[in-house]
Amino acid sequence: MADGPSATTSSSAEPARSGLDADALQRDVIDNLICLQARYPAIATPHDWYMALAYSVRDRMLARWVATVQTYAAREVRVACYLSAEFLIGPQLGNNIVNLGIEANAREAMQALGQDLDTLLALEEEPGLGNGGLGRLAACYLDSLATLETPAIGYGIRYEFGIFDQEIRDGWQVEITDKWLQKGNPWEIVRPDVTFYVPFGGRIQNETDADGRLRVRWIPANQVKGVACDIPMLGFRVNTCNTLRLWKSEAVESFDLQDFNAGDYYQAVQEKVISETLSKVLYPNDEPEAGKRLRLAQQYFFVSCSLQDMLRLLDLKGEPTQRFADMFAAQLNDTHPAIAVAELMRLLIDERQMPWDEAWDITGRALAYTNHTLLPEALETWGLPLFRSLLPRPLEIIYEINRRFLDDLRQRYANDEARVARMSLIDERGDKLLRMAHLATVGCHAVNGVAALHSTLLRQTVLRDFAELWPERFHNVTNGVTPRRFMLLCNPELARLLDETVGEGWITDLKRLQGLVAHANDDAFQERWRRVKLLKKEALAGRIRSVTGIVADPGALFDVQVKRIHEYKRQHLNALFIISLYQRLRSNPQLAVAPRCFVFGGKAAPGYAMAKLIIRLINGVAEVVNNDPAVNDRLKVVFLPDFNVKNAHLVYPAADLSEQISTAGKEASGTGNMKFMMNGALTIGTLDGANVEIREEVGEDNFFLFGLTADQVERVRREGYRPADYANSNPQLRDVLALITDGHFSRGDRDVFRPLVENLLQSDPFLVLADYADYVACQERVSAAWQDSRRWTRMSILNTACSGKFSSDRAIGEYCDQIWKIRPVSIALDRL
Repeated sequence: MADGPSATTSSSAEPARSGLDADALQRDVIDNLICLQARYPAIATPHDWYMALAYSVRDRMLARWVATVQTYAAREVRVACYLSAEFLIGPQLGNNIVNLGIEANAREAMQALGQDLDTLLALEEEPGLGNGGLGRLAACYLDSLATLETPAIGYGIRYEFGIFDQEIRDGWQVEITDKWLQKGNPWEIVRPDVTFYVPFGGRIQNETDADGRLRVRWIPANQVKGVACDIPMLGFRVNTCNTLRLWKSEAVESFDLQDFNAGDYYQAVQEKVISETLSKVLYPNDEPEAGKRLRLAQQYFFVSCSLQDMLRLLDLKGEPTQRFADMFAAQLNDTHPAIAVAELMRLLIDERQMPWDEAWDITGRALAYTNHTLLPEALETWGLPLFRSLLPRPLEIIYEINRRFLDDLRQRYANDEARVARMSLIDERGDKLLRMAHLATVGCHAVNGVAALHSTLLRQTVLRDFAELWPERFHNVTNGVTPRRFMLLCNPELARLLDETVGEGWITDLKRLQGLVAHANDDAFQERWRRVKLLKKEALAGRIRSVTGIVADPGALFDVQVKRIHEYKRQHLNALFIISLYQRLRSNPQLAVAPRCFVFGGKAAPGYAMAKLIIRLINGVAEVVNNDPAVNDRLKVVFLPDFNVKNAHLVYPAADLSEQISTAGKEASGTGNMKFMMNGALTIGTLDGANVEIREEVGEDNFFLFGLTADQVERVRREGYRPADYANSNPQLRDVLALITDGHFSRGDRDVFRPLVENLLQSDPFLVLADYADYVACQERVSAAWQDSRRWTRMSILNTACSGKFSSDRAIGEYCDQIWKIRPVSIALDRL
């Protein structure tokens, strides 16, 4: 990993707090070890050394952070405010060392102190601030915003506990509390002076002010205080250091002395306990009513704090409220922050006493909405009784937004009440529900999907009526991922090869990887490429053995599917193929197939029984296959527990084959597919999400395509899908299902997988059985390609070469140009 221009070694006279050479770093580490950790080297633990180094790296970021904030305050800039319930930022130490360009100096400094940099990097806890692709996308975007020198703030929740740590016990997922903060977070700076109060419950009171105008006052039943906790987000080899501002919930009055003195010790601290619950855990189980209530409260809490903070920043600059939309572009990452439409209106109308029409104009110009799903169950809705009890004033505002909107619709579409009902913010059928995607679409000036296919289907299906009404509002911004973390940081061996071959400019201009095309057929280059891949596979095999005890052959084809466990992502289709391959090898030991190691990873939502059963099936198959001497020299199955960003650093570079096999039309985009592609993995997949564009970029000869298209999926459903017919007409599939049913992968227990098999045969909502035969045939093509080493390596090189489109830098550039209208601002350190 080459150091950048900013990392050139200078004299030891460099300041300890800001110098980038090894000597300055070494002195600062010792200072922080003593002054912040209260330890001296002889008794310091490895964690003490990690903390001291982290604080020393943060010291070098703070001057850039202050200069960035100072520049934004002094100049008229429009700031991108990215509102997201998740920011899966991953470990920060290595990433910040890379962005500062000081890896060699940090390694030298720690070696001089008797410490190994890699050992210290491994000690860092995974921040429990996100779950999956949504949160990782937000983190990639923060990286690109800073790297592109774009004024930006990320807004979210400072969760005390992450979603959960995953253990596998007897084949089943077990959720363990994610105590990621128990040893502290050196990257966080708490701002107790930046606090806001968020109301809940209570009643609404109408009043007349001194000028005779009607005013609405929300008298809440209780309030919660939000305290800002900031994390600096540094760009790559630039001085821009933006802010991720996360809100921690606290009680307005954490201790009631009167209750305490009266002997009611529990009541004295009850408000504190209740209030702090809001930022306690990422995504509480929303199956029970209490879970739904908590999740809605979380969303309103962080949105209200964030919008109040923007208004505070506007006031600090001396700008009038009327200029809010000129100074801020707030992007709503999915429907979790959609309540921002009503909350910004409330703040402008009730708190700033602005007329409705003026407030509505500002709201629409300031807010934009990214849709991430076509799945109906993922398009958030809230029951009106719950919403009313928790947020009575925002609901009144939503009613008024809806009234005005429906009046306009009736004028435009006279006598089309069916359309009006479809587009209403309230679903009046059965239990009345508030449609958050509709609220976001009506209240924002821009709506975008996250892949070309997804954006097309969005306009054609779930938001079709809105796209017909406002075609100019709808955009596509295909997702992207940062090459800094997912190539430079996690695959330094590949990064060095790329530097030598196409120059270092690829790190911030991924299109330069096209230069690899000229080397794809070169035997010497192919050999170097294979050596890099083998090295990463050996590292992953080592982790697999240490965590699971399974011995994986690095020479085998590493076939990888790591992502959230969900039926539409179809991990069970992969499992069915593995069983069929196992059966064929048992029946014909001489069968010529490529040796494979199947690697799975991902978490199932705690309340998602079918997803948990899929994990149990994978582990059941692994238990049988890995312990069968007739096949285990050619076939291994691994479920790598607790898949997160740290584990991803090992997985993506090691993969040979990337499984992207969701039902066509269901995956909005995917980002794992991009990370695999950048690291030279070939994709087997359907024409779903960004797979479509990946195949377009790399060419159909370098992509393993199978399965029904989105149009064919819908046609099959319309014609009456009968999954059992597919099983009955395919002897191989029938035998696979019979083996599962007979308890072969559940130690003889025929009941364990009965719900899964019955679901497939009776309804199969994501057409697993319909795509099975084509998937198996496609896997035969994979096996044939793997056995031609030269061909496979060429395809691998071309996948990396053609991955330039999928950089988050490109995506953020499109947001800035198409939606936010924001230009870069360079930061100079000399202003300090």
